[in-house]
Amino acid sequence: MQLTSVEISKPADSNVIVGQTHFIKTVEDVYEALVQAVPGIKFGLAFCEASGPCLIRRTGTDPALEQSAVEAARAIGAGHVFVVILGNAFPVNVLNQIKSVSEVCTVFCATANPLRVIVAEEGGGRGVVGVIDGSSPKGVESAGDQADRHAMLRRFGYKQ
Repeated sequence: MQLTSVEISKPADSNVIVGQTHFIKTVEDVYEALVQAVPGIKFGLAFCEASGPCLIRRTGTDPALEQSAVEAARAIGAGHVFVVILGNAFPVNVLNQIKSVSEVCTVFCATANPLRVIVAEEGGGRGVVGVIDGSSPKGVESAGDQADRHAMLRRFGYKQ
């Protein structure tokens, strides 16, 4: 078995969600979940088919984000993995809707950070082992850091 770290490139100011599912119907169902969650959402979605023609299935509301999702899915290259690249929404706006899609087995990450996906390859197939999301901690937050975090959440409208 060979382990590889795959860097996921995405447009600036976008977020990425990487998960695993089990059925080709995922493409349409995740699309519907996203457009129902956030009116006017901009996103791209790609899904790595694991049997039959083994194509990267794709859809979205923004061609550039769709292409970015296809490139990320191609780089990962693991069966039944899906990639969503979000343009004008945050994962917190859509994550529960994605997780409630009956075909979705797991979500590996939802982030705007630099992202690397750890892929295992063996016997002609690939699978996601895990992800490296962003950077390691540099310390523990102070009272001032806590105040900044509280203010940021209120500025974004997530808390009152």
